[in-house]
Amino acid sequence: MLSPNRLEASPGIAVAPGRAECGAFPRTAAPRLCLPLVLLLLALTPRADSSWWYIGALGARVICDNIPGLVNKQRQLCQRYPDIMQSVGEGAKEWIRECQHQFRHHRWNCSTLDRDHTVFGRVMLRSSREAAFVYAISSAGVVYAITRACSQGDLKVCSCDPLKRGRSKDERGEFDWGGCSDNINYGIRFAKAFVDAKEKKVKDARALMNLHNNRCGRMAVKRFLKLECKCHGVSGSCTLRTCWLAMSDFRKTGDYLRKKYNGAIQVTMNQDGTGFTVANKNFRKPTKTDLVYFENSPDYCVMDKSAGSLGTAGRVCSKVSRGTDGCEVMCCGRGYDTTRVTRVTKCECKFHWCCAVRCKECEDTVDVHTCKAPKRAEWLDQT
Repeated sequence: MLSPNRLEASPGIAVAPGRAECGAFPRTAAPRLCLPLVLLLLALTPRADSSWWYIGALGARVICDNIPGLVNKQRQLCQRYPDIMQSVGEGAKEWIRECQHQFRHHRWNCSTLDRDHTVFGRVMLRSSREAAFVYAISSAGVVYAITRACSQGDLKVCSCDPLKRGRSKDERGEFDWGGCSDNINYGIRFAKAFVDAKEKKVKDARALMNLHNNRCGRMAVKRFLKLECKCHGVSGSCTLRTCWLAMSDFRKTGDYLRKKYNGAIQVTMNQDGTGFTVANKNFRKPTKTDLVYFENSPDYCVMDKSAGSLGTAGRVCSKVSRGTDGCEVMCCGRGYDTTRVTRVTKCECKFHWCCAVRCKECEDTVDVHTCKAPKRAEWLDQT
């Protein structure tokens, strides 16, 4: 059983990657052999790895052996705690929705690919600030989903926070712990064990970045724990209080991580491979709450299969906005098309006793603006 204080370690599988180097061939054969090898490598560009994020697409059909992209330890945790995996799957849907909400007015809008085991495609291969955000919010989503499931009694291995018992005090005075405090520490421990398991721990720059951003996401959920209380006394006076800790709505975590995305710090790995140094000495060093990234983002204006960019052609934009959702910014200067559409909406709703609400259907004509596609030559250069 997974104890509230400790996760059992599971053995990992280390696989040594194969390498083919031109220097390994005799000097006379190198020109003839390396050229075909280079062409082959260019043709067979590496595919993005499958990810545990795909659990969200499986719904109730979570079968550990069939989830692509799980490493050995993740698969063992999945087999040992199938009920938790159901929560992780529900949480995946929630954090993806939150990601798409946060970037709905952005050129990159957190688009997912149908029936793709990588979920986001090749865009996550680049160590960009978008990747930093996705890793952070996905880790936060696991914490949130598991903690909520514990409090709701959906899991056998955890329940309410067992440490919130007896008396305590805050700025308003003393109170009794009661109700069901969210067991955030259990959610954090399981999320750390499951999500971090895929990352190599030895001098791997991308793994170091992912681990840092994963932690940012986990701590973001804990940051928004709130104390909720019920008053006891004459006429509802608060002479006695019973209190418990509860998570805030996940939107607060999403808003917080979106701000961290805006202020993400570009870094490089230090010489000993254990931490970061800032890429620009004029910037401050990252703290544990900052998102970090290595590479600049790709150009999300046009479709670029190698970078995983879907482009903004066909995206709806606002003609009057000067923000990122405005046609000038969203369409990257390509202009936009305008289509007049008729929408049918509910209107003039009235309550009728008892107990129905009846509405009329009203037609409304509006202009919808969508970004033009790039010129064909420009598009072909990127694909």
